[in-house]
Amino acid sequence: MKTVSLLACLLLIGSPVLADAATPQQQRMADCSAKNKGKTGEDYKSAQKACLSGPAPAATTPQERMKTCNADAAAKKLAGDARKTFMSGCLKAN
Repeated sequence: MKTVSLLACLLLIGSPVLADAATPQQQRMADCSAKNKGKTGEDYKSAQKACLSGPAPAATTPQERMKTCNADAAAKKLAGDARKTFMSGCLKAN
């Protein structure tokens, strides 16, 4: 957990410099950190964990949607018909 907090702090410090070069994950971490500003200790940690493990923001291009849905399906270890059903719903939802 200290690593996540340290990474979030470093991201906030470097965000003005790296604003144009932020990856989607870095942007998500910055957004979650800003959303949970003012919270401390375990309250902050649990809020960060909930924010970061929640669904990703909707992707805009078909390639981004496919990449996000593939990553989600792989994380859930889906295969066969279950994967096809998940991918179909995921691509339509995004």
